[in-house]
Amino acid sequence: MDTAAELESGAGDRREQPASSATAVSPVRQMSLWPPPRSTRHNGRRRRQVTVLAVAVSAVLLAGGGATAWALLAGIADEDPEEAAAPAEEFVGSWAGEMVQVDTEGDHVADWHAEVRIEEGAERGSTAWTTFSCSGTLVLSAGDNNRRVYAYTETADPQDRCVDEAELTVWPAADGGGLRAEWSSVTREGTRMISTGDLV
Repeated sequence: MDTAAELESGAGDRREQPASSATAVSPVRQMSLWPPPRSTRHNGRRRRQVTVLAVAVSAVLLAGGGATAWALLAGIADEDPEEAAAPAEEFVGSWAGEMVQVDTEGDHVADWHAEVRIEEGAERGSTAWTTFSCSGTLVLSAGDNNRRVYAYTETADPQDRCVDEAELTVWPAADGGGLRAEWSSVTREGTRMISTGDLV
């Protein structure tokens, strides 16, 4: 009977039996403590798949944002300036009325009479400030849903009493009986003057 030492080492077996080529190397001695190296042949394919996926997601996001921007821009482009403004017929004609002028502090400066003529299409016109014997031309500079703004350029001022340039804003009166008017100007001394009144 083999001793425990012989069983543990297998010395008795090695003495009695010739070494076999099949058992010459123990499988235990070939086992590695480290995991086998990972294959790298699929890494390139994974990287390409991730890149393609990222590009596809970006394209979808850009397309969605681009479609939204395109819809907004198309909506703005479709809006016709003619449709956004009040009909020109509401402004066309000859109008006259009394204006009340105040300075920056709201103090009364003068009352004066204005005559305004707005031509067909409501893009041009003329005006006479009869109280001061001044006159000038009007050219449309802006407009929204119910207002028109005209730039006034003086053409006659024999007594040198008027400003060279002003701005006239008109809009239909609430009762439909003419136009409300506001003149805005700056004097040669740099004081802003506002004149308001009704044109009928």
